[in-house]
Amino acid sequence: MVNTAIPAETRVLLENISWQTYKTMLAEMGSERKNRLAYDNGTIEIMTPLMPHENSNRLIEAFVGVLCEELGLEIKRAGSLTLTRDDLERGGEPDSSYYIQNEFLVRGKENIDLASDPPPDLVLEVEYSRPKIDKLQLYAAMGIPEFWRYNGSVLRIYRLEDGQYLEVQVSHTFMPVTVSEIPRFIQQSKQNGEITTTRTFRNWVKGQISD
Repeated sequence: MVNTAIPAETRVLLENISWQTYKTMLAEMGSERKNRLAYDNGTIEIMTPLMPHENSNRLIEAFVGVLCEELGLEIKRAGSLTLTRDDLERGGEPDSSYYIQNEFLVRGKENIDLASDPPPDLVLEVEYSRPKIDKLQLYAAMGIPEFWRYNGSVLRIYRLEDGQYLEVQVSHTFMPVTVSEIPRFIQQSKQNGEITTTRTFRNWVKGQISD
């Protein structure tokens, strides 16, 4: 008997696409859609998340909320916010995005325009499969201070330094908590349930803060 792994997402690449065509696609497809688009250097990646992908994304979002609560940080959850920069001709829709340090600047805003508003302080990409656009370059160009990538087993943390991302062991946003341990809580949730695991995660965070 052959065991077939359940895919976590699908990715489609379109090449030789103009920036204006990409903007038109975004407008015509609207916001009520499941797939997420990224654009860089004439290439569009269309990613469609499936259940494993979305479950990981939602769990990490819950954990980010716990971290902010326990560290006394305000947060504005921006989800798969469409991030476009006409001056760079680059665009992306991360799985999750958060305003934390700059939350007060966008607190009451219903629409974000990167021409006048700051980018999110933290974005997350869940990547069970290899992305077809280099998200490190994409989000670094947009000036996003912190970038997380989760591949189903490892959470990598990147900090923007001099226009480039450096992989770091500790999140600057959530020091002193070692957020790279989040994957083990994702695995625990499959056995213990999400609410029980979130309580366990909260207690662990409190222990990290008090140490």
